Amino acid sequence: MITATQVKTLRDKTGAGVMDSKRALEEAGGDMDKATQLLAEKGLASAAKRSHRVTSEGQIISYIHTGGRVGVMVEIKCETDFVGKTQEFADLGKNIAMQIAAMNPTYLDTDSIPDGVGEIPDNDILMLQEYIRDPSKNIGDLIKEIISKTGENIKINRYVRYELGD
Repeated sequence: MITATQVKTLRDKTGAGVMDSKRALEEAGGDMDKATQLLAEKGLASAAKRSHRVTSEGQIISYIHTGGRVGVMVEIKCETDFVGKTQEFADLGKNIAMQIAAMNPTYLDTDSIPDGVGEIPDNDILMLQEYIRDPSKNIGDLIKEIISKTGENIKINRYVRYELGD
């Protein structure tokens, strides 16, 4: 028997809905780790389904690194202004801007690499970079997690990084 406390714990951990959490716990036989994994797999599948939805809302997020020598502006888009105004969306934008400031990627994703360019290391592609706050995932995974929580497509449209002296 799955308890309300177990469902609440899983919801707090994953951001999933009540019924999704309950179903995952039932399928996992009450195992919290297995239920978390099931929800993550479901979230990635639903993120893939949303990838073709139009993103016309969002924010431009700026970040100036301590000392004022590096600055970043990121245009991050979503489907509705409701999600675009949430703290979770703003935090995602700030974390991505910090990532860009720290790691200085050359390209946004594999689609933005011009034809004729040779092999590019993952570290030069923002969406493939290890997330600086959690190296167990990359930036693409981070965005997919937020997509699964918000139920909306989210995309980084573009970014610019400035460094004093460049």
